[in-house]
Amino acid sequence: MSRDELDSGNVVVRIAYASVNYKDALTARGKAKIALKFPLVAGIDLAGKVEQSADPRFKSGDAVIVHSFGLGADHDGGYAEFGRFPADWVIPLPAGMSLFEASALGVAGHTAAHAIDLMELNGLAPAKGKVLVNGATGGVASIAIDILAGRGYHVVAMSGKAEQAEYLKGLGAKEVIGRNAIADAGRALENPLWAGALDSVGGAQMSWLARSMQRDGVIASFGNAAGAEFAGNVLPFILRGVRLLGVNVNNPIERMTMLWGRLAGDLKPGHLDRIARKIRFADLDQAFDELLAARVAGRQVVDFSLG
Repeated sequence: MSRDELDSGNVVVRIAYASVNYKDALTARGKAKIALKFPLVAGIDLAGKVEQSADPRFKSGDAVIVHSFGLGADHDGGYAEFGRFPADWVIPLPAGMSLFEASALGVAGHTAAHAIDLMELNGLAPAKGKVLVNGATGGVASIAIDILAGRGYHVVAMSGKAEQAEYLKGLGAKEVIGRNAIADAGRALENPLWAGALDSVGGAQMSWLARSMQRDGVIASFGNAAGAEFAGNVLPFILRGVRLLGVNVNNPIERMTMLWGRLAGDLKPGHLDRIARKIRFADLDQAFDELLAARVAGRQVVDFSLG
């Protein structure tokens, strides 16, 4: 592509890093209708430096983050060395964060921060009890474990990958349990176990979570790896006051900027070096297949300086 072929916008960014997300893998392999135009540069988030800007809010050399607003769906995304975007989509890199850290976090980190912020606004606090993180080796979940542990929560990681227990404990999980811990006794309510839960799985696991929350427990839902539907009843919600929060990351730019500021501050993970690894652009094909086959723990980040 020449620069004239870049999508519309008034800020051109030289892209340094772009992360690999499940949504990107689905796009690449045609497993979901995510790409709304063709040809399309995929990649739903990126970090880099402004090359040129027609908007006075940005100047050449500014470090920035871009994600959401249809990036990688109906607007060219992060898997290229340059991109052009509307200035209203561009977030200044907050102080205390590197470009690599921004992409290691990416949409996954923004999702984790959004979920935790919503949960705490709805009463979650370390003193309330244990917090379960389901689908624990995924990108959002790994970052959430790290952030929650740093904030003093007793984190329980649930994963079908028993071999990743040490990885999860290294991020701060106090306990690691397998999916065989889920029990369905046919009751509307199970023993109250969790003050909070972050769920990327959906399906039967979401049903179990709702039944096993403590009074005023908070569930943040941000994925459907095991299915978009779940069975249940209203008793957890009306007898225990359980709150089910939907986590949609297509936020107004003001909230996105606030969350990125927190990710550089009080919500900054302490173990991004364990969570994220750099790959070459040429490794994307393999990265997509590994992600779809659930062979990846944490995050993969394309580093354009690696060639």
